[in-house]
Amino acid sequence: MYFSYILKSEKDGRFYYGSTQNIEERLKKHNKGDIKSTKNRRPLILHFIEQHETRSLAYQREIFYKSINGYLFLKENGII
Repeated sequence: MYFSYILKSEKDGRFYYGSTQNIEERLKKHNKGDIKSTKNRRPLILHFIEQHETRSLAYQREIFYKSINGYLFLKENGII
């Protein structure tokens, strides 16, 4: 299984959108500082997650989150 996810920075309250096959390991990497884009925003918590059958579907959902339509969807549904 693959996952699309949203992390929330406890430092600045901003969100990070991503996708992965191993959500536990990916969260550890984010909080360890191994991911450049979130290194200075630690600690991060898992805010939202969706499960997908394929890597392609998880990545497409990540891209959707990052779009204006995805932002509106997340806001309208109280996710962010």
